[in-house]
Amino acid sequence: MTNNVADHHPGNSVAEGNHEGDFGCSMVELRNLMELRSAEAVARLNDSYGGVQNVCKRLKTSPVEGLSGNPTDLEKRRQVFGQNFIPPKKAKTFLQLVWEALQDVTLIILEIAAIISLGLSFYHPPGGDNELCGQSTGGVEDEGESQAGWIEGAAILFSVIIVVLVTAFNDWSKEKQFRGLQSRIEQEQKFTVIRKGQVIQIPVAEIVVGDIAQIKYGDLLPADGILIQGNDLKIDESSLTGESDQVKKSLDKDPMLLSGTHVMEGSGRMVVTAVGINSQTGIIFTLLGAGEGDEEKKVKKGKKTGAPENRNKAKTQDGVALEIQPLKSQEGVENEEKEKKKVKVPKKEKSVLQGKLTRLAVQIGKAGLIMSAITVIILVLYFVIDTFGVQGRPWLAECTPIYIQYFVKFFIIGVTVLVVAVPEGLPLAVTISLAYSVKKMMKDNNLVRHLDACETMGNATAICSDKTGTLTMNRMTVVQAYVGDTHYRQIPDPEAILPKVLDLIVNGVAINSAYTSKILPPEKEGGLPRQVGNKTECALLGFVLDLKQDYQAVRNEVPEEKLYKVYTFNSVRKSMSTVLKNGNGGFRMYSKGASEIILRKCTRILDKNGDPRVFKVKDRDEMVKKVIEPMACHGLRTICLAFRDFPADAEPDWDSENEILSDLTCIAVVGIEDPVRPEVPDAILKCQRAGITVRMVTGDNINTARAIATKCGILLPGEDFLCLEGKEFNRLIRNEKGEVEQEQLDKIWPKLRVLARSSPTDKHTLVKGIIDSTVGDQRQVVAVTGDGTNDGPALKKADVGFAMGIAGTDVAKEASDIILTDDNFTSIVKAVMWGRNVYDSISKFLQFQLTVNVVAVIVAFTGACITQDSPLKAVQMLWVNLIMDTFASLALATEPPSESLLLRKPYGRNKPLISRTMMKNILGHAVYQLTIIFTLLFAGEKFFDIDSGRNAPLHSPPTEHYTIVFNTFVMMQLFNEINARKIHGERNVFESIYRNPIFCTVVLGTFAAQIIIVEFGGKPFSCSGLTLSQWFWCIFIGVGELLWGQLICTVPTSHLKFLKEAGHGITKEEIPEEELPEDVDEIDHAEMELRRGQILWFRGLNRIQTQMDVVYTFQTGASSLQGALRRQPSIVSQHHDVKNVSSPTHVALSSVNSTPTTSAVAAAAASPPAGNQSGECVP
Repeated sequence: MTNNVADHHPGNSVAEGNHEGDFGCSMVELRNLMELRSAEAVARLNDSYGGVQNVCKRLKTSPVEGLSGNPTDLEKRRQVFGQNFIPPKKAKTFLQLVWEALQDVTLIILEIAAIISLGLSFYHPPGGDNELCGQSTGGVEDEGESQAGWIEGAAILFSVIIVVLVTAFNDWSKEKQFRGLQSRIEQEQKFTVIRKGQVIQIPVAEIVVGDIAQIKYGDLLPADGILIQGNDLKIDESSLTGESDQVKKSLDKDPMLLSGTHVMEGSGRMVVTAVGINSQTGIIFTLLGAGEGDEEKKVKKGKKTGAPENRNKAKTQDGVALEIQPLKSQEGVENEEKEKKKVKVPKKEKSVLQGKLTRLAVQIGKAGLIMSAITVIILVLYFVIDTFGVQGRPWLAECTPIYIQYFVKFFIIGVTVLVVAVPEGLPLAVTISLAYSVKKMMKDNNLVRHLDACETMGNATAICSDKTGTLTMNRMTVVQAYVGDTHYRQIPDPEAILPKVLDLIVNGVAINSAYTSKILPPEKEGGLPRQVGNKTECALLGFVLDLKQDYQAVRNEVPEEKLYKVYTFNSVRKSMSTVLKNGNGGFRMYSKGASEIILRKCTRILDKNGDPRVFKVKDRDEMVKKVIEPMACHGLRTICLAFRDFPADAEPDWDSENEILSDLTCIAVVGIEDPVRPEVPDAILKCQRAGITVRMVTGDNINTARAIATKCGILLPGEDFLCLEGKEFNRLIRNEKGEVEQEQLDKIWPKLRVLARSSPTDKHTLVKGIIDSTVGDQRQVVAVTGDGTNDGPALKKADVGFAMGIAGTDVAKEASDIILTDDNFTSIVKAVMWGRNVYDSISKFLQFQLTVNVVAVIVAFTGACITQDSPLKAVQMLWVNLIMDTFASLALATEPPSESLLLRKPYGRNKPLISRTMMKNILGHAVYQLTIIFTLLFAGEKFFDIDSGRNAPLHSPPTEHYTIVFNTFVMMQLFNEINARKIHGERNVFESIYRNPIFCTVVLGTFAAQIIIVEFGGKPFSCSGLTLSQWFWCIFIGVGELLWGQLICTVPTSHLKFLKEAGHGITKEEIPEEELPEDVDEIDHAEMELRRGQILWFRGLNRIQTQMDVVYTFQTGASSLQGALRRQPSIVSQHHDVKNVSSPTHVALSSVNSTPTTSAVAAAAASPPAGNQSGECVP
């Protein structure tokens, strides 16, 4: 590669002959060219290359036909210019993950304890058998056994290794799953290019330099390129520059298109000049990679403040980077300031569940730490007082090692209490549950991009849904028409329409629509024709075909190059117009758009003879009443077709749009039907039953919207719900200055069901208003669906954003949390079901886990204090911990959801994780288990007629007595695991247990393992074999758990006022007012807790952090730089990460007040919104 070419030649001479692979320009030259902007770029293009057409020549491509698509040619291009792929960051190796799992503080304490124990067991002091050292050594039988003192230490180490491997494997498989998900999202992203004159869609990774790509509204550009031909093209470059204003692109002013930017308006074609790591986004990624090592270290230390400077260093180190920010001077300064401010900014709260879990874990950790400390202190004091005080022995030098061995034993017991108290299984349960749900949700057409969205969905209280495509089928067809003073209730016969009018209709539709919209023959015989591109345009093209005309012929006559000027559709215009130059030098413009908007600009209308006649305001009002309202009340969307001729003498000023778009002549008005999906009314009923309010937000006419909402069941007859238009909505909620007033909004949203003719800003305002509202008893959790570019801000603001997989633009998918692969509303209901299931699974696990914890800690604590030795040995505790934590989390976290989940109201943000009923179950079962264990401990030897295991000397062999205690304990846990399957106090705990094979496997597997441990575990597990009758007693006591569970169910919770709930979410009151800003980065409640000096406890819960880290991995790069570095830079995730680097604070998508634009579909589709000037049936 002659990478230095560019350095030797002066700016504008281009070295011929010296270019790799005989292309007319090298990669470096193109890369340097792409770094220029606007006028500079145009100048360099023309001086050095002689314009875009010549760049195409040098790259051996045709601006019209595209590349030949010959494999050898494509391969050569890949070799010379690189491929369109940004290599992902290396995944962590398994060993790295093992090392991370070893950082867990509790494990480290255990390791140290085990090593000391091992060391001491091999050290036999000379005076070890001295009588004066107390009852430290047992009887004669102990001689052989004392050699086995190392076993306990070794067993602890062994179980630590198992725990570490399980954790590491878990993290590793999750990382792998996440990468799989990312690559799946990547493969699904396709882009339109022209090859051999054919317009085809290829995966983004296959784009090569020299490809001619078609770009249109809503695209995320996959590579850098130069514009060849464009209509009204506006790009949002905020992801690279941080400037939210849209940049107009044109051949003469600024033809440079950059990867990772968004097309907000218009369409065009570009020649690709840089791909992969040579594109602007790629360059930034390479820089990111450079600064990565230090950043990860800094982030690890938790000094988030360290990262920004680092980031700027990375920029200045490399000249290339500076060019990325054209507005360096000012923006750099702003950035510095923002960074200073940024440190103090409190952040938006994390997902509901994470917040609750973190707080709960911190609370449990504290309790465990205190208990274990007390245990150790009591044991040590008791031993010291007893040995040196009561028995009055002197401290002999040669006895020291033996005493130390005692202290180590006490220390190990203390650590074991701590280990059992901390619920390591909690993060495991959460991740297993979420990962399992995400996998299964794929089958239900939900592609989850951010793991926690899945659980937030279970708390959703409101869904704001689009109409087109989500509630309706998005298969538009023209069913009525008004042409030449006649209202046809079905498609008219072509003979009934005059040829000249027919001609106007055909041209007005074929030419004045995106050439990417077409109707293709059906895939299967007898199927419906396929609609490609914008659905509203497809409906009009279908209308032309129904009139037995051919639109393709017209398009072949007038290719896109011949279009003189195009005003593309956007959410402000709500119309589209195309200007053609006539043979005589005059111009003709075809327009189409929402009927009320276009009719307001019409001064004439074609009568039944096809001649224009004057069209006055009163004519218009009459037409609205007679034609448009009846169509709208049937749920039809009305589109008006019109045209205007400009004389040849003087060319109009094309930039003054209002002048141009006036004085039109109306050709026809058509009514387009978009039928409601058959399964939607049922799904909406389910939502309402589940306590979720469904609101429809649409760009359509209010009558159409009301008709559809009634069909769906969003509006019920006889209820006083509001249907508002965007204008009216804004009038009601804004003050004189035009600012949104929350009190006003709070009066409206609870009753609002339909918002029609709404702009993207209205949608965002509504979502934000509902989320920020404090009216109800708890904060609303809002889900939003969107498909258009302009829905980005609303999708981002919502708690859960759903993007449409089929109709959605890249921008919408990028801003969303879940992608609906079938664009169907019923999939949202499925998501709610899964979300609630995740929540319940975790509660089930908690109910089970906490019972084990409470009992094990109390037993270990009291046992140790009364008998100087924990009845449950360290190794047994670790086994209990392993089965109870890891396996139970597997068993309880994989329960499949059932429809009954949709019969209760959502939990809401501040409902505690552990409800009163659960607390009753936990304490009730704990009472049973403690009673049994203490009875066995202090009277078991009499009952079973065996030797007492209490007060055994240090290295004595395991006793049957303590083995029975351990075995009974495990049996009770096993049967209690079945009780834990229900958390709302249901009686039938076996209900549909067969639907969950994992649960059955785990329970039976644990049972089998327990038999092996007791019978063959011997010294390491401190077990000795039991007789059959003893086994039966253990199992019988275990089964008693199920009966006791029924007894607990009978006690009404309402009588137990003293029960506390635990694991609340953070309530509004606890966050100071000024800490509730708008769009700030996220914070987890852990950080809030930490600030209160609880860093110590939390370190002990490091495992929970690491596991949650995984949950973060699934969240956007935007949530932290670490996230950005950890995620695979897929094309989809690129623009967030880039944002993250170039200007940390512009995380929101283009700021909402920049001209909002509409999704390709909802847009040209939505018969474009306007105020309700016609006084239609507004309730």
